[in-house]
Amino acid sequence: MKTITPRFWVLVTLVLVAGASRLIHLPPNFAPIGAIALFGGAYFSNRLQAFLIPLLAMLLSDIIIGFHNWSVMVSVYGSFTLIVCIGVWISKNRSILRIAGTTLSSSILFFAVTNFVVWATAGGLGYAMTIKGLGDCYIAAIPFFGNTLLGDAFYTFVLFGGFALMEYRIPQLREARATA
Repeated sequence: MKTITPRFWVLVTLVLVAGASRLIHLPPNFAPIGAIALFGGAYFSNRLQAFLIPLLAMLLSDIIIGFHNWSVMVSVYGSFTLIVCIGVWISKNRSILRIAGTTLSSSILFFAVTNFVVWATAGGLGYAMTIKGLGDCYIAAIPFFGNTLLGDAFYTFVLFGGFALMEYRIPQLREARATA
């Protein structure tokens, strides 16, 4: 298979190690979730791998961490999949500015989607099913959003920056360029 190269295995290892870091006790929402999705979409040239490998890293860590409310888990995995799509969108032009912008966008998307689902399926959380209740839910989640932004920025820097450094130092990891 053309896509199973040393580059592929380094990318897989980075995603799995980042996924495993979810098992370390860190502040709530300081996690590699958004960065893994963005990185996978941006770097795996095979689109199926771009989705499946980051999702596998998430699933493996969730098996150990434990699954939570099913509707929230669906929103987490749905957001994750949308962030992979954002990564695919930047895959042909991975500039620092685009990576920074999509990291921020991914954090906002994750915050908006998952907290909307928490509100919509509030159950016993006490949020009224009104616009005010939705606002209350988002306001209550703001402290977690700060950690999401910090976690996404940190892990994006480590994944994208670390792999760029590896590509620079190890020519075999560079993308094969099409010749005309």
